[in-house]
Amino acid sequence: MTDRFQIGVIASTHGIAGEVNVFPTTQEPERFRKLKQVTLHTQRGEELLLDITGVRFFKKFVIVKFKQFNNINEVEKFRGCELTISRKYALKLNPGEYYCADLIGLKIVDEEGNELGTLSEILQTGANDVYEMTRLETEEKVYIPAIRDCIKSIEPDKGQIVIHIMDGLL
Repeated sequence: MTDRFQIGVIASTHGIAGEVNVFPTTQEPERFRKLKQVTLHTQRGEELLLDITGVRFFKKFVIVKFKQFNNINEVEKFRGCELTISRKYALKLNPGEYYCADLIGLKIVDEEGNELGTLSEILQTGANDVYEMTRLETEEKVYIPAIRDCIKSIEPDKGQIVIHIMDGLL
């Protein structure tokens, strides 16, 4: 299980006072209003703990002001960098809900318990998620719709996802 979650990516600067346009990668961008700190992951591999002093919204972006930066020159280099938070500040989940990051790497097995592959990515298509499975023997990618007819159970504590193999799936 991951201990950090990405909540956004810096898309560009905003104005000259050190604000940035953040493309939110959280389902609830409004949560930026409640955050006091985030970790910025630079392209050099550094992790900077930043204090949020201002948040506002414009179109699809969250405009964020950090205490540590006061002009455009200080934040220009962070374009494309991700912002993360600790698991303890993550949104609370309802029963049966999971963080995508916690599912990546789980074994995918059929209803008889035969291991088919590993969950390598989750694609969010709008209608329903699609699980990308990397097959064991062939490394082939198989796409599994995350619907009730196909996904029978998700068991992170057992390290697996049980699927029903629908006609034409494999």
